[in-house]
Amino acid sequence: NAKKNETLIEDYVNAVQNLDYDLMRTYLSEDYMGYGPSLNDSIDRDTAVSSWKENVSKLYEKIEYKQSRVIGVSVKDGDNKGDWVSNWAELEITYKEGGEKIKIMTNTIYMIEGNKISKSYTFYNEADALKQLGFVFINPKNL
Repeated sequence: NAKKNETLIEDYVNAVQNLDYDLMRTYLSEDYMGYGPSLNDSIDRDTAVSSWKENVSKLYEKIEYKQSRVIGVSVKDGDNKGDWVSNWAELEITYKEGGEKIKIMTNTIYMIEGNKISKSYTFYNEADALKQLGFVFINPKNL
């Protein structure tokens, strides 16, 4: 199943990159849950798709997956038993206002059940993205 699951994730990534929300939705199971990048972030299928729509309509001009790589694995036992695909990518995001671009390294791990994405965990450095947009971080203890 690894190759088939890798293709599924590559197709899903293409749907995200092409901003095809209806197609994105077809890859996510009805009980899909996404987690991350922050510790307490979680999102279901409907909210995930509507969130993408809202972010793109207000914030993003374009999202490009650069150097995207996938690898499928099967976990044989334990809490995370099942088929998984990991996607490592450099994302280049172009913002609408001002046309600013940022690049971030991301890793998303997808659980595949019944030829659908049932769960995902996404990791990236939000502070790096904000810094590239010109935000300045100040430790309040130093004020």
